[in-house]
Amino acid sequence: MSSTATEPPSQDLAPDPRRWIALVVIAVAQLIVVLDASIVNIALPSAQEALGISDANRQWVVTAYALAFGGLLLLGGRIADFVGRKRAFVVGLVGFGVASAIGGVAQTQVELFGARALQGAFAALMAPAALSLITVTFTEPKERAKAFGVYGGISGGGAALGLILGGVLTEYASWRWTLLVNTPIAIATALAAVAVVRESRAEGKARYDLPGVVTSTAGLVALVYGFTRANEDGWSDAGTIGVLVAAVVLLVVFVVIENRTSDPLLPTRVFTERNRAGAFLVALLTGMALFGMFLFLVYYMQGTLGYSAVKSGLAFLPFSVGVVVGAGAASGLLPRFGPRPLMVGGTALAAVGMLLFMQISVQGSYLTTVLPAQVVMSIGMGLAFVSLSSTALVGVDEHDAGVASALVNTMQQVGGSLGTALLNTIAASATVGYIASHGPSSAAVGTVHGYTVAFGWGLGALLLAVALALVLVTKQEAPATPDGEETPFERAEELSAAV
Repeated sequence: MSSTATEPPSQDLAPDPRRWIALVVIAVAQLIVVLDASIVNIALPSAQEALGISDANRQWVVTAYALAFGGLLLLGGRIADFVGRKRAFVVGLVGFGVASAIGGVAQTQVELFGARALQGAFAALMAPAALSLITVTFTEPKERAKAFGVYGGISGGGAALGLILGGVLTEYASWRWTLLVNTPIAIATALAAVAVVRESRAEGKARYDLPGVVTSTAGLVALVYGFTRANEDGWSDAGTIGVLVAAVVLLVVFVVIENRTSDPLLPTRVFTERNRAGAFLVALLTGMALFGMFLFLVYYMQGTLGYSAVKSGLAFLPFSVGVVVGAGAASGLLPRFGPRPLMVGGTALAAVGMLLFMQISVQGSYLTTVLPAQVVMSIGMGLAFVSLSSTALVGVDEHDAGVASALVNTMQQVGGSLGTALLNTIAASATVGYIASHGPSSAAVGTVHGYTVAFGWGLGALLLAVALALVLVTKQEAPATPDGEETPFERAEELSAAV
């Protein structure tokens, strides 16, 4: 995660005898982070009703976490490198647990939004520290591959588990327990980490690009707030325009800072290669579409179809399965065909799925509309995710590999937060306009109309992603290598899957 950090000579060349126990601890921490996102999505309608959150502001439950996590991920990796990965891991766990408790007992929407932002900040410290700990704990290549396989399996399965657990807790206990459940697990995991995880840190003087962190985070928050304000006051409102202009200025200042500082948070050279630039832009756009889809589909199933929290959680499981299927297929196809066909085909398939989502209606059926759309879109996303991560690493300089890998996740999180805010504003405005034109009796139809309009914009984002993949990602062939050696695509896939 650091472009300048170097490992000191090993003080103990023998394998850590507690390394597999340490892996269990690290895997539990990753499970907490993955569970949190899907659990909260299922609980969102109940939380909105309990705290009186407006339709315009409900997206902050998602975006506050995603903005903090995506915006601080690179900084969190650098802090972990220099402060100590074990120390950062433990602090991240404890902080995540405390933030979850604050969110679980929140009495106002502001308290809940703040707690979600804190969760994201501590997750941004914990996640890169966990990955680095696996790397330094497992020094033998085959053992390291197994360790990353366990870590990746937890990440994939945890999302599905979170959907079910979120539904059960929301329906039979309270939406608050979807957050409170994290606290005892996080604290216990932190105590276990103190006992079994070995400390490691990078050599060299710690340097943090704090101006870059401040300007980038403030710019993104202002952008999301501008989208939210547009829903309440209109796009032509002077306050809305002022906030959006401030966001653009802050982001421009961030780019200037990154070009001039000697130790940038986000080296601009990582974007200069066209394939990587294409991968990052496609990640941003797919994140926008994916996060928005989850938000509106939860409300459609619980609010329109009348599903319980448990039933809506189970109804999302085909999406998790589809992503796993698509990613598994991509892993076998990538070394043979290169990333371009998978990225173009995957995003195009996801666009078809979004088009199917646009067909939902008040009288709609899960089996005839939602399920086919989930299957098509999820397989496409699985194909795209693997090719995105691998493209970000093919040909990248060794000292930029951590940054390039983390940027795929960062772009997806940032795109998701921006997309959720923007699409929520578009959906709410479309609903209000429909009801104003057709009368109060059309509220149910107007609500679904807002969802379909938002899905239409998500479709536009995916079509733009298809075009960018076609234009920017070159038609690479899998390079020839001596028998028994890995291709660059295979090596990139292993590293990107780990990160």
